[in-house]
Amino acid sequence: CGLYIWFFRGTPLMMQLFFVYYALPLVHPALLIQSKFAAALIAFSLNSGAYMAEIVRAAIQSIDKGQLEASRALGMTYGQAMRRIIIPQSYRRLIPPISNEFIMVLKDTALVSAIALADLMRRTNLIQTKTASALVYIPAMLLYLLLTTMFTFVAGKMEKRYEIFD
Repeated sequence: CGLYIWFFRGTPLMMQLFFVYYALPLVHPALLIQSKFAAALIAFSLNSGAYMAEIVRAAIQSIDKGQLEASRALGMTYGQAMRRIIIPQSYRRLIPPISNEFIMVLKDTALVSAIALADLMRRTNLIQTKTASALVYIPAMLLYLLLTTMFTFVAGKMEKRYEIFD
C-alpha cells in the first residue's frame, strides 16, 4: 500500500497517463488498453486513489486516541470502534481535502488531451487551430471556473452541515 501511494503521489499525472496508454502494452501485450477513455479512467483512478488514501488516513489519525481507548474500554472491538466512533467523527475533517482533490481531478482532466481524448481542452485546441484565435480559451476557462465554483459552493454547504458535530 505504501509503495502504491509513494509511486502515484511522487510521479506526475501526465506521465502516469502516458504510461497507462502507451507503455503498458510494451510491458506485456495483454495490457493493451485500446480505449483512450479507459486509459484515462485507470490513470486518474490510480492517481486519485493514492491521494484519497492519504486524506482518509490523516482524517482518522486526527481523531484523539482517547476516543478509541474509551470505546475499547466500553467493550467494543477495534472494527466497531472505527465504524461507530472514529470514522463518523472524521467525516467533517474529510470534506475540505476531498473537495480539493475533486477540484484537482476536474482541472486535471485537461491532461487527457495529451492522448488525444476529446475533452474540453482538446476541443478548444482544435477550435483554436481552425480559427487561429486564442480567445477560444476564454469560454473553456470560464466553464472550468463555473464547475469548480459550483463544487466549492456545495462543499462549503457540506462543511457547514457537519460543523455542528465537532
